[in-house]
Order: sequence, then structure tokens, then C-alpha cells
Amino acid sequence: MKKILVLFAFVLGLGIAVNAQTKPAEFKFESETHDFGKIVLNKPVTYDFKYTNIGEEPLIITKAEASCGCTVPKYTSTPLKKGETGVISVTFNAAAGPSTFSKAVTITSNAKTPIKVLYIKGETVAATSK
Repeated sequence: MKKILVLFAFVLGLGIAVNAQTKPAEFKFESETHDFGKIVLNKPVTYDFKYTNIGEEPLIITKAEASCGCTVPKYTSTPLKKGETGVISVTFNAAAGPSTFSKAVTITSNAKTPIKVLYIKGETVAATSK
């Protein structure tokens, strides 16, 4: 009975050690913040956040949520294998008066860090009339 218990513990330990060797999916962004600078009111602007899966497992984004309705994220929905790249496009449409802005987009995935937050910022200005 003791030998069976030791053998079971050995097999369990070996299984855990082998599983720990594989790296889960993980993001590597070129940039996690983008500054649009000055933008004109009611004229949408878009920025593409590019990323690479640096983990061993396929990377799957399950959700991308913006902090307000004026910001719309679109993302690569197909699983990305190790080394493949994807894009999260964030479009901002300022409708409120001239001011500075800072918005967040929260990404949910199966990555080692399952929640990632991307930021856009800038300043809205009134359109010049001719």
C-alpha cells in the first residue's frame, strides 16, 4: 500500500512539473496608451493597438469593454497561436465641448494576465469655421 501511495505521489508531482513548463497565452503590446493630441469635436479618430501572443497556448480575447459610449473597441476574435499578432482598434468620437479626455478599454482573455487595460487620451477642440 505504501509503494502505491509513493508511486501515485510521484506521478502526480511529475504531472504538475510538466504542466508548469508550458507558458499560458500572454499579450505583448507595442503600446498600452495612445495620445491623440488635439482632435476636432464630432470627428471620430481610431488607433490600432497591436499585440503579439508570447505564450505557448492560443490567445483568445473574450471581451473588450470601453469606459463610455463614445469609445468603441473592435478586436481580433480568432485564437492567436504563439508568435501571431492581432489588433484591437479603438475608435473615439468626442461629442462634448472642448476638454481633455482619458478613456479606458478593458480587455478580457485567457492570458496569464486575464484583464488588460488600454488607454487613450487627448484634447478635443472646436472645429474652425471658414
